[in-house]
Amino acid sequence: MAKSVAGIYRDGKIELLEPLDQPEGTPVVVSVQPDRIDLSERGIGEAQAADLRARLRSFAEDWLRPEMDAYDRL
Repeated sequence: MAKSVAGIYRDGKIELLEPLDQPEGTPVVVSVQPDRIDLSERGIGEAQAADLRARLRSFAEDWLRPEMDAYDRL
C-alpha cells in the first residue's frame, strides 16, 4: 500500500519530516507540492475564493490540531 510522507528538498536531497519504516532501497515517487495554488487556473475567481475561505474558516482550527495527523496517516 502506498504511504505519503512529508519532506523538504534541500541541497539536492529530500529530508523526511517523519521516519519511514521501509527497507533500504525501497523505490519511491516524489510529488512536489506548490507553495501556493493558483485558483484562477482552476476557474475560481476572487469572490468565489473569498466565499470559500469564509465558509471553511470554521473548520481550520480542527484541521490544524495535531491530533488530526492521525487521519493523514490512514
